[in-house]
Amino acid sequence: MIRSRFHPARDAAIALGAVLVFALLARLAAREIAPGFDMAGREAIHAYARPWLTLVMRVASFAGGGWVLWPGGAMIVACLARAGRRRDAVLFAVAVAGANLVSETMKLFFHRPRPEPWFGYPLPFTFSFPSGHALVSFCFCLCLAEILIRDEWPLAGKVAMWSGALAATLTVGLSRVYLGVHYPSDVLAGYAAAIAWTTLIRAAHHLWRGRSEIKRNS
Repeated sequence: MIRSRFHPARDAAIALGAVLVFALLARLAAREIAPGFDMAGREAIHAYARPWLTLVMRVASFAGGGWVLWPGGAMIVACLARAGRRRDAVLFAVAVAGANLVSETMKLFFHRPRPEPWFGYPLPFTFSFPSGHALVSFCFCLCLAEILIRDEWPLAGKVAMWSGALAATLTVGLSRVYLGVHYPSDVLAGYAAAIAWTTLIRAAHHLWRGRSEIKRNS
């Protein structure tokens, strides 16, 4: 993620792959009628609907929204700053706030109408593509996991933290399709955009850190 070791060729390949996936999904989203892939995905997920699962998905969707992530993110930034980890605080703030800005900008650009929600869920007033819940929760959860993980942790602890962060953001994305307010391609595009965005921040961070070290040594 953002603070891990920088590999230019690998990271460029990851970013390019994410952009290509996003472009493919954007092409599908530009169609006037939702493609069969999206409709089949919606129906397949809806087939598993259960009252208890609907409650879980509503909670997950709420947890991945602004009412939770914005105050939670502000608290995390404040705690990191108080702990003297200002660089981590800035990186986290840029990753999450920037992800939200990227999401809202692309929604206005693509203007994709939302599908009809299920379970009486209220239809959001924003456009559908890409999923802001998927994009922002990915940046929030995975960047937070990287900030919390310490080098001295055992491998099992690191795997558990990464797995928990990944499971959280995947559940949030799934909840948006389950509740009917997004097509599967919206959510997948949100994840692709998040990968490209965090990779861009990583490159900028390592470039900035390298210049800072050069100034200190000069």
